[in-house]
Amino acid sequence: MTAEPPARRHAPGDYDLTRDIVGGLPNALVERWRHTGRTAEDARRLLSGYAIEGYSVVSDSAGLTRLSERSALLEVLALIDRPKRILHAYGRAAGGRAIGVWAADNAQMFHPADTRAATLLSALLSAQDEIERDCRVRIGIGVHRGTFSELAGGLYGDEADGIEEIAENHLEGGEIAVTAPVVELLPPGHPFVLRHRDDLRHPLGPVHRVLDGPRLEDARPVEDERYPIPYSPELHADLLRLERSPGEAGLLARLTARHLRERTVVLVERGATSAGTPDLAVLRGLALSATMRETALRLLPPAGAVEIKVAGPLGIYLFDEPGPAVEFALRLRSGLAEREIVCRVGVDTGPVLTGETPGGGRDIAGAPVNVASKMAQDLGRPGRVYLSEALRAHTHLARFVPVERLVSGVRITFFEG
Repeated sequence: MTAEPPARRHAPGDYDLTRDIVGGLPNALVERWRHTGRTAEDARRLLSGYAIEGYSVVSDSAGLTRLSERSALLEVLALIDRPKRILHAYGRAAGGRAIGVWAADNAQMFHPADTRAATLLSALLSAQDEIERDCRVRIGIGVHRGTFSELAGGLYGDEADGIEEIAENHLEGGEIAVTAPVVELLPPGHPFVLRHRDDLRHPLGPVHRVLDGPRLEDARPVEDERYPIPYSPELHADLLRLERSPGEAGLLARLTARHLRERTVVLVERGATSAGTPDLAVLRGLALSATMRETALRLLPPAGAVEIKVAGPLGIYLFDEPGPAVEFALRLRSGLAEREIVCRVGVDTGPVLTGETPGGGRDIAGAPVNVASKMAQDLGRPGRVYLSEALRAHTHLARFVPVERLVSGVRITFFEG
């Protein structure tokens, strides 16, 4: 790149937000649940119509922390776009379909139950070959065969959460990891080379690394740009231009000025709920998220602030100014506590990229989102609000205690209150 990236404060995994993949809230289902007796039988009956059986394939990028330390936001988004296009092409060639919105560096495909496990693994090995050959960013891929609830464009349930957790936290770039139900569907004497992950004990059971095996016999799938893109068509076109013309003089600076704006991000994560069955856990969790969303919308200022999304246990809100964002975070914590919902909240300010997605929703990317996530989700305690060091000059921090932590190899200072 000929243009220098903007100066950075820190980059603790700037493009790596937990549970990016899930869709929004299935509001109609939540309302139906609220009008039942909320028993295990009610949960089983309501979710039975949403159950699907097959393979969940989840990917997560590796090495983004180091890459983001020396690259600007748009550069990184351009670099992680190509692996997603490749995975989508090979996944479709194996009979899969995309799940959710592939925000940040995450991607997910679903393959129906009648998909041959051997065909799926061959497609993924071929995809990893091409990513290693042609991309600067590597991905880890996790595969699980099970039963999931498909709600509002996302996969829910213990098994869906489990394979996402494996991909997010336990895989290296270039790795393919499969659970025992996938291995059991390979034919006797199959040609794949597998190695048991002795280091990984997981609720989903034994996990195996796919070291080698046959690739797809057919011709290389043709890449397309129709995966669930979390950007507007205009922004995605600019990212493709940045990927294909990295040496164009001044291009990065022009695109940064066009798309990034200084904003303050409030990220809230609600606590989990105990439940006797997986179906109960799904519906109780969705009901809590709906209550969180309703509470936040009542407290959101009429101007200068917008809800970006509520997905799973997370809510993300965007403010024009830091002061109202901090006040909102504190009021939201109190409002949720009144509803017996414990949360933790992270607030950071800086340049972000946000806008409507092709499907009509909204999404966001940038260091403030992920710094807020690291403070709240990775380092935070339930019931606390966390403000980044960038807010020192904008807000009154008398009630907050300075904290210093090491995250993703980077030491950051923030404030807890």
